Amino acid sequence: MPKNSNSSSSAMSGFCSHTGIFQSLKPPTALPPETLPLTVAQYSLSLQLTLPWPNSSTALINSATGHRISYSDFTLRVTTLAASLQTRFGLSKGDTAFVLSPNSTFIPILYFSLLSIGVVISPANPISTDAEISRQIELSKPVIAFATSATRHKLPKLRYGTVVIDSPELESMTNRSDFELRRVEVEVSQSDVAAIIYSSGTTGQVKGVMLTHRNLISMVANYYAQKPERSSPAVILYTVPYFHVFGLSYCLKSVATAETVVVMERFEMRKMLKAVEEFRVSDIAVAPPVIVGMIKERAKKEDGLDLSSLRMVLCGGAPLGKEAIKAFTEKFPNTQCVQGYGLSESTGAVSRAVTEQEFLRWGSTGRLIPNTEAKIIDPITGNALPPGKQGELWVRGPTVMRGYVGDTKATAETLVKAAGGGGWWLRTGDICYFDENGFLFVVDRLKELIKYKGYQVAPAELEQLLQSHPHIIDAAVIPLALQT
Repeated sequence: MPKNSNSSSSAMSGFCSHTGIFQSLKPPTALPPETLPLTVAQYSLSLQLTLPWPNSSTALINSATGHRISYSDFTLRVTTLAASLQTRFGLSKGDTAFVLSPNSTFIPILYFSLLSIGVVISPANPISTDAEISRQIELSKPVIAFATSATRHKLPKLRYGTVVIDSPELESMTNRSDFELRRVEVEVSQSDVAAIIYSSGTTGQVKGVMLTHRNLISMVANYYAQKPERSSPAVILYTVPYFHVFGLSYCLKSVATAETVVVMERFEMRKMLKAVEEFRVSDIAVAPPVIVGMIKERAKKEDGLDLSSLRMVLCGGAPLGKEAIKAFTEKFPNTQCVQGYGLSESTGAVSRAVTEQEFLRWGSTGRLIPNTEAKIIDPITGNALPPGKQGELWVRGPTVMRGYVGDTKATAETLVKAAGGGGWWLRTGDICYFDENGFLFVVDRLKELIKYKGYQVAPAELEQLLQSHPHIIDAAVIPLALQT
């Protein structure tokens, strides 16, 4: 576990000149004993019981219909669906379930049900092509799939078939009052795989990232330990998809912290802002293009929406430039724009801003999360670099993935055994640097740097410059070799 002090380390940055390692400046987060059988579903629900809010508080809201599900109903549906899936299909520990669906209030219930009985969840983008889905299924080897009536045709025949999410049949499986229906308790180790998340990886084609229950428990524990003090539950709106590690991690931490989650099945900027007004949303989880869209939508004279409830916008998925943050703050002066950085391979966040001081460090993605260490490695020499120097970010901690399913070569290229048996270093493939105060700054992908006349230019920097222009909705920059 990372230590918070060292004779040769900087108290301000967390950098140890002897080891070349940046240590987290946050107090370590307590985790359950590794040998304790425990699923992340059990862990998240157990944390919620420590909070002062009643179990009747709202868990989920459908933004289109306003339909609400309370936490007591959520827990009952999770237990009932888990028992139904065991009884009807014989699902058991170690099976994999492929999920092909847009966001809906049913997805968290499905995730928790499957995770609670040791079934590996494998969610994918519902707009994936047939070839992409074929590759994902080849990797994860699911025995059952869950899809909507609009996506089921993309799936091949599996052992237990495809269950249609938006069907009366599945709805009845979460509401059965059959006294003979009892969930069979399953002993799941924290080291067991809980989820396979699809990613392009740090290099190459799509890969299946294996995340264990321990990985996800560590992620939830960090969010719970750093949750802000509130007199009532936060109301958070997701624009991020549940099939992405960003959405999965928020799904799990929202239950642990008893947040009320407003779910948008299909994202539209105007509808999102109206949902903020209607449901008095306090927090939004977004990617940078949504921030840019919010700025431009707010600039319209006919805006007229009451967004005074909005206190925090949590941004991840790509770097957000200082100009965009400045423009956002001007349009939303009472709302904090909070950045974080993470990968599927690190179970989401590696760094994030948590305190008021950290919120004001524009352009950074905050400081390392608890229990996490990092190195900045020179891509040419392989040497560890001090604060202020750019290089590839390597991270180590309990949230680092087990590896890529069915791809030992890619795993070996991405995970590096730490000296002295100290776990594994994850090579992120991102060019980053830490400043003298331990704040992480993400420059761009290592493989996408543009080399021009001896200079290294990051596409993200050009994108941020273009996006700051009021007449440009969005921009993307890609390197292209000059033809001579």
